Amino acid sequence: MKGLDTIDWIVIVAYFFLLLGVAWWVIRKKQENTEDYFLAGRNIGWFMVGASIFASNIGSEHVVGLAGNGAGDKMPLLIYELHAWIVLMLGWVFLPFYARSGVFTMPEFLEKRFDARSRWILSIVSLVAYILTKVSVTIYAGGVVVSALLGIPFWIGAVATVVLTGIYTVLGGMRAVVYTETIQAIILVLGAGILTFLGLEAVGGWGELKETIGPDYFNMWRPNSDPDYPWLPLFITSTVVGIWYWCTDQVIVQRVLTAKNIKEGRRGSIFGALLKLMPVFLFLVPGIIALGLKLQGKLHWDSPDEAFPVLMSNLMPSGLRGLVAAGLLAALMSSLASVFNSCSTLFTLDIYKKLKPEKPEAELVKTGRIATFFVVGLGLLWIPIISRLSDGLYEYLQNVQAYISPPIAAVFLLGIFYKRINANGAIATLVGGFIIGFSKLTLEILKSNFSEGSFLFNLADINWLVFGAYFFALCIAIAVVVSMFYPAPTKQQLAGLTFGTVSQEQKATNKNSYTIWDIIISVAVVLIVLYIMVSFSTLAL
Repeated sequence: MKGLDTIDWIVIVAYFFLLLGVAWWVIRKKQENTEDYFLAGRNIGWFMVGASIFASNIGSEHVVGLAGNGAGDKMPLLIYELHAWIVLMLGWVFLPFYARSGVFTMPEFLEKRFDARSRWILSIVSLVAYILTKVSVTIYAGGVVVSALLGIPFWIGAVATVVLTGIYTVLGGMRAVVYTETIQAIILVLGAGILTFLGLEAVGGWGELKETIGPDYFNMWRPNSDPDYPWLPLFITSTVVGIWYWCTDQVIVQRVLTAKNIKEGRRGSIFGALLKLMPVFLFLVPGIIALGLKLQGKLHWDSPDEAFPVLMSNLMPSGLRGLVAAGLLAALMSSLASVFNSCSTLFTLDIYKKLKPEKPEAELVKTGRIATFFVVGLGLLWIPIISRLSDGLYEYLQNVQAYISPPIAAVFLLGIFYKRINANGAIATLVGGFIIGFSKLTLEILKSNFSEGSFLFNLADINWLVFGAYFFALCIAIAVVVSMFYPAPTKQQLAGLTFGTVSQEQKATNKNSYTIWDIIISVAVVLIVLYIMVSFSTLAL
């Protein structure tokens, strides 16, 4: 792997001075109230909302993990990158309910739809989920990328990424995160796009790549008898995880809540959906190219997770290599910054403020900053567990999310679409689901300690995609059955928070918040997703 030269370092330093300059400009602005610190004053336009959604999503699991999938024969996991249609659901289906409720956080929305207990539970579950997935994975990948690019030990790279990100996140709040993410998204798209072009040229074109690797390699759909990626459980579980991540998760939803109004928020989600189509070409394809070049004897790497940084360091010219390296580091930082800010938002507004309602706004902002440091520490402690759960970073992330997302997705979907679901049904689903999901995760970690063929071993050995699909069905059943044993919510409780309770005035306001072009672009996104699904199937081979 080629090292960075003087020009590369100059570009990297200049880029980070730009980011820190933007962050400093934001920090100097007054941020003494929670709305400004956590939601950027709810005054962000659609372009920055969409870019922020994209940059929040494109972090470690894409830079390192998605390219690793392309290089490591895990093409079925491509389906997780075809969730642009679910991003559209955020803007068209979920956002109007969130915006009408005027909430800061997703647990706060559950309190309005159900009761205070559900807010407490979701807050705690979400914080645990962030530590197990977003924080630890992003820090881990940050260490991988930084150590590969800069030639320094893994842990030094990981800690350095955390410290630099933490400084501007803690001081600048949500506005600093959104502004820096917009810059990072632009640089990353341009850099990765150039790398894909150079990679295809080096491997001899798309046709030569297919011939080198074999056309069957590109098929993302495997039979239901496949032990690793059966297509139906893959589709169901990935959709459940997608709804949880894109439509109910604080990190992503917080971006659309920063918008000036529903119109800007929806257009931001549509723009985010368009950008979400790019990772297939920006990260997965370079991973496949890296494998093709390795088979041709033109490139060498040991682990699939090294494919992207090795490809970049060998193909990019001086200067441009430094810019893309900076973009990669910035992508890791933006993903981490998003999680830091969302964790501090959840802890401060859904836990600390409930315990200390008399605290002034300035005190709450200070508490949010302190909470960030504790979340980072817990994330660092979880990193050694990652390698025990999966041999690939991206698969680890989807694996854990398959155990966390079903109860949350079930409660939000039923809460918005089904008036009969009540607080007790939601509580039973969240608590029961958390216990079941965490138990399965624990069994997987301890799997090597069980004798093969024993009950616990067989339970731990259940395919995570199959488990995720049945787990979601069970969560739906728990919510519905438990709700039937208790009175239905009143119309006053549900007003404007679920389908069937939206007033004519609210419907008219929502209708005025979009145009025919919003509809056309949304339909185009769905058609592109279907086209990619067909292209990466045996139908096209």
